[in-house]
Order: sequence, then structure tokens, then C-alpha cells
Amino acid sequence: MPCSCACHTLPLLRLDPASILHLVLHPLRCRRDSLTSLCVTGPPLLIWDWTWPLYGLLTGSLCLVQVIPGDEKRSTEAICWAADNRLFTVGLNGEIVEYDLEKLCVKYTLDAFGGPIWSISANASGSHLAVCCEDGSVKLFSVAPERITFERNLDRQKGRLLSLAWHPEGSHIVTGSVNKIHVFNVASGHLVHMLRLDRRPRAGQKSQCLVWSVAMLSSGEILSVDSSGKLQFWDLVTGTLIHTHTVANCDVLSLAVSQKEDSLVVGTAEGVIFQFQLLETKPGEKESKWVATKPFKHHTHDVRAVAHSSTALISGGVDGQLVSRPLMEKIQTKSYEAALRKITYPHRRLISCARGARMLLFQFPDRLELWRLGKSEESGNDGDLLDVTQKHELLLQLKRKGSESIRCSGVSRCGSWISYSTSSRLFLHRLRYEKDNLSISRVPKVSGVAPAALQLLFSADSSQLYVGSEEGRVHVLKLSEDTCQHSHTLEPPTGSPHPVHLMAASEDGSLLAAATVDAEINVYNLKTLKHDCVVPRYNSPPTAMAIHPTTNNLVITYTDQQVMEFSVSLKEYTDWNRRMLRSGLHRDWLERDTPIMGVSFNPSMPEHILLHDTFMFCILDKTLPLPDDKSALLNQRTLKGLSVKARKSQAHAFKITKKFQPLLFMDLLDDGELVLVERPLSDIQAQLPPPLRQKKFGT
Repeated sequence: MPCSCACHTLPLLRLDPASILHLVLHPLRCRRDSLTSLCVTGPPLLIWDWTWPLYGLLTGSLCLVQVIPGDEKRSTEAICWAADNRLFTVGLNGEIVEYDLEKLCVKYTLDAFGGPIWSISANASGSHLAVCCEDGSVKLFSVAPERITFERNLDRQKGRLLSLAWHPEGSHIVTGSVNKIHVFNVASGHLVHMLRLDRRPRAGQKSQCLVWSVAMLSSGEILSVDSSGKLQFWDLVTGTLIHTHTVANCDVLSLAVSQKEDSLVVGTAEGVIFQFQLLETKPGEKESKWVATKPFKHHTHDVRAVAHSSTALISGGVDGQLVSRPLMEKIQTKSYEAALRKITYPHRRLISCARGARMLLFQFPDRLELWRLGKSEESGNDGDLLDVTQKHELLLQLKRKGSESIRCSGVSRCGSWISYSTSSRLFLHRLRYEKDNLSISRVPKVSGVAPAALQLLFSADSSQLYVGSEEGRVHVLKLSEDTCQHSHTLEPPTGSPHPVHLMAASEDGSLLAAATVDAEINVYNLKTLKHDCVVPRYNSPPTAMAIHPTTNNLVITYTDQQVMEFSVSLKEYTDWNRRMLRSGLHRDWLERDTPIMGVSFNPSMPEHILLHDTFMFCILDKTLPLPDDKSALLNQRTLKGLSVKARKSQAHAFKITKKFQPLLFMDLLDDGELVLVERPLSDIQAQLPPPLRQKKFGT
């Protein structure tokens, strides 16, 4: 094991998750009950996939598969999926934005000429888009193969339109505004109904009533939630109010309906979500009504977005947490299926390590920070706290160029090179250290390379930079004193429509592995600059991988929590990996919610694999037997109280600690010290705005 462990918290990392403003389920994939794409805006667009890893579970784990960085000049007010897996957003700049999901960047923008756009929605077939604007107009666009085209305007109204929804059959469009709900006939483009809300304010409420979200059912009912705390049902034909549910004494901000239209969920400014279900009034009768069945409070602040899948309720808000609550009526027994899943940090690495120079590079949307780690001259036993003789030092703060957020970054092992990329541009900087002074110079743009990078990785000797781009390609750049030259472009032999998702390089500089989201992993020989082999494709996306420093075996972790070891020299899985697949991993290991985000090795212990996710750090010892489901996976405390003989008989391969949470990064320095970076949730919550507090009787 490493001789010492340094756990770095504040002030090194001040990374705070962005608020979750919108959630939208992929309209086609959510019907298959096998894979669901969930798009979250924060300001970056995060695309999550649901994985059903084991035992035929009804509820799976969320895994982040794609990230589209944001832009300071472009806000996101609404988001939607359209036909052929196309993603659109709108914002206050009045533009409709379509994204390229292969290059993970903006494909094009189109001005709607209606001022700020507050909502966008696609019809059930995905062939048409509708947007509602600040000037009171609803604009229809047809979805063509290359780009959307303007079709026509519906009757213009007075005042801004805040929310919008289509009828499932595409016959009507409903919009919500201030004190009003408008219903349009799509074929004629004319206004059918103007539904006026009750403007009489209750105690402590404003006179204006803002309709934050609307929906339409196949039965002809219109649903609305507003700032008065009400969920209301309206009749599409007559334009009359059917029923009112007073949900809360605060704003109801979000609304989502299930695919079968028998359940809905709303989110409030109190941090509470409410589920309503369509239930029979009497057993055996056809008559049914909407009943509030379950309130859940999993958030501390406003719930700005909700989604309703076939098996779970998903919510997000100002506190930055993505919460998935399984529908208990779908689950027969209390088990892993019924567990609440709460994600605070996206499953991606935002920290790079210069192992030889003892430095960490932190990536923020608008800047990079380079820190030198502190030192201690003391030694101690397990669990001792050592005094720091040299404190952590901030060496450099590098601000981005332009308004685009930083997508990826990296620092060389020696600490002399820093590279980062936005959606449209790649940057490379040279660092020089002279005593206590640090100088930085930018390397000119390199020709023959993609203008932007999706992944960045330096070689172990800091002589090369690997730039992962679209279609699985990797550009190899040679670094010299002050220059950078394009050496070669590595391409997968069969071609790939997916961008590079992960990269790993060997210590001796002979191998490079590049993985895509669809689990295609290609290994290249860097000496000959040719393709070497392909790892057998697995049925889950990879989450982390690394090449062993002595054996050059490739270790890969996947979203279903499997750990694979592939021998590049033999072009097959190792014997240890085959034994592990035959015996299977422990059920508690497979039922973890968060994927492995980091893999590393200890050269002094070649049989050890170091792994970490958000809530645990693990040393996987390949010399010890794998535990079965009858034994305890977390047994380190139990082993400490046993004799040496008993400890050897009960020890197994997984040595796990949950002392450091949430754990965002792990790596081993060249001097043998283990670096763990955590960001306590209490520090994040302390920086959030005060939550809405209601006066309660007796307090």
C-alpha cells in the first residue's frame, strides 16, 4: 500500500455543481424500458443514460455519457428532443440552437425573431417544433433533415408566453403566461380559448399569477401549475375549469406526466415534489379521478425540473442534485431496486495530476487552477494526522479565452505543459519555473489538427500530447522546447460515428487506448503509429481505464460496475479476469449507484489495482480470493479486531474505505504518496441561497 495518504479539501477545490434547470427524457428511448436518455441543463448540457446492470431490475443507475459545454453568451431556458435523435435548446438571446451529438458542440443557431424565447416543445412525432416568445407569439418550425425551417406564426397574444405544450395528437398547442392560458388550433393557427386564472391573492402572495408549466392529455384535459401553488385541470373542448388541487403555499415550478398518462409529478419552491395518480373512485368502476398520493422532500431548495419515466420520478433544482426516486408500486420487495439515487457531482474527471512535479490542475468552466501540493516531514501510523511543513500553493490561474466553457484539460507529468479545449478551439501553454517565479507562454496554433478536442492526455515522458476528437480519431502532437508539431492521426480501422470518450497511455510510451461511448476500445502502437488490437466490445459504456505500468495490461471499468483486465500482448482477457467472470463480483459491489471514475496502480505493489467512485476508495488485490455474496464486502474494521491468522483466512480481494466523501479524484504520485481530493457537501450547501422557509405553528 502507499506509504502515506494526502487528502486535499478546501481551499484547493471550490467546485460547486450548477443548478439543474431542465430535465427532458428522450421520447423514443423512454418507451423501450431498456435505455433512457436524460438531458440536463445546468448551464452545460449533460446527457445521461440509464443502465440496467443486473438481476433484471426495473430501476437502473444513471451514468453520464456526454457533456456539451455551455457558453456565457447563451442562456438555456428550455430544451427538447425531436425526430432522429436531435436535440434543441432556446434562450433569452432569441435563438434556437441545435447540437451535434457526435462532435458535442453547437451545430447551428437560428433566430426566431420574437425576442427572448421561454419554452420549446416538439410534437409527438418530432416533425415540428413550437416556441413561445417574449412578444406573445408562438412560432412553428418544421424539422428537416439538415436544419429546421420556419413554417408560420399562430395568433399573436399580448405579453410574454412562459410555457408551452402540444396535444399528444398534435392538434392543439397550449401556452401559459401571466394570469392566462391560451389554447391554439394548430391547423388554423387561431386562438380557441383564453383561460383566465383566479387573480385574487392569498395572504403573502402577489396579485399576478405566473403559469410556470403546462401539459395536455390525450383525453382532452389541460394541466397547469402556477405561482399560486395550484395544480389545475381544464377542459379542452369547453375551456372550463374542471378541478383545482392546492399543492403548496408557494410556487409550483415544474410538471411532468407519465407516458401512460396515469401519473404525474410536480415540483415546488419548498424543495418538495408531489405525485398525483389517476385512480378509480370505486373498485370496478370506470370513473376515476386525480389523487395526490405521495409527497417527497429530497431537495433543500427550488425544484426547477421534474421528469417521469416508466419506473422512476426524476427531479433537480437549485441545490444541484439529480434525484431518481423509484416508483414503489412497480417494486414487489424492498431491495436495491427501491433505493433512492442522488447524484451531486457529474461522473467525469475535472482534475489532472502532474505526478512528477506534485501538482494538481483543477478545471472550472471559466478557468484553470494549478496547485502545488504541500509536504510533511513527519511520519506516523495508520490514521495519524501529520503537520504540514510546506502548505499547498496556488501557482497559476489561467482564464479561458472567449465566452465558451472549458470542455477538457490536462497537465503534463513534469508540470511544464498545460492544455485545454473549448467547443471550438484547442489551447497549449508552456510553463517554466525559475526559483520562485513561474512564466507561461502560449504555443501557436497547430495545423492539421481538429480545431477542438474532446479528450486530452500527455504521454508519461511529457514529449507528446494526445488529442481525442470526433469519429474515434486521436491526433498525436510532438512537443519540443517551445513548439508543437502534428505527428500522426490514429484512426479506428472500421470507423466510428462516436467521439473519443476516454484515453489511457502506457508508462513506456508504446501503447495508447482510446474508448468511445458505445464501448468500442481501440489500442494503438505508438512506436509504429499503427492500430494494434480491439478490446472485445462489452454491452455497457466504459467509465474509466488505465494501462498497468509493468505488464501493459489494460484495466477497464464499466457502468454496470464490472472490472475487466485485457492483455494487449496476448490480445485476450487475462486469466485473473476469466476467473473473476466465472465466480462473479460481490452483489454489494454490483449494486453501487456511482460508477468507477478513476483507475491507478502502485508500482511497488504490481498486483494492486486502485479504484475510486464518489463514495469509496478501493484497493483490489488480485492475489487474494474474491468474496462471495455470503461474506461481507466491507470487512476492514472487522479484520482489525482479529488475530493475524484469522485475518488471513477471512481477507478477500476488496479493501474498501468510505472515509473520504464525496471523492472526486485519486492518483498516486511518483514518490509513492496517494492523493485524494474530496469536496464535502456541507461546503456546497453553505454557499447556496437561503431556502424558502414557511412559518409553522409553535415554532
